[in-house]
Amino acid sequence: MDQKELFENAVATSKTLPAKPDNETLLRLYSLYKQATEGDINADSPPGMFDFVAKAKYDAWLNLKGVTAHDARQQYIDLVNELSGK
Repeated sequence: MDQKELFENAVATSKTLPAKPDNETLLRLYSLYKQATEGDINADSPPGMFDFVAKAKYDAWLNLKGVTAHDARQQYIDLVNELSGK
């Protein structure tokens, strides 16, 4: 199985984890997924300062700027495997 298939399987597995991850882990999953599928963040301006969820997502994704899609996919796969006990 190639990495893209492993990534797609990890995305499916992430939706059926035995326990809901904490918010920090959810942000990590989100940002790795976005980096793997879309690359560097392309939003011109961050969300409003009172939209805390959008700001947290923006910051998490921004922190991955420069990470290749290949590396982001692998980190996502590794994190899901860890969360699912594989």
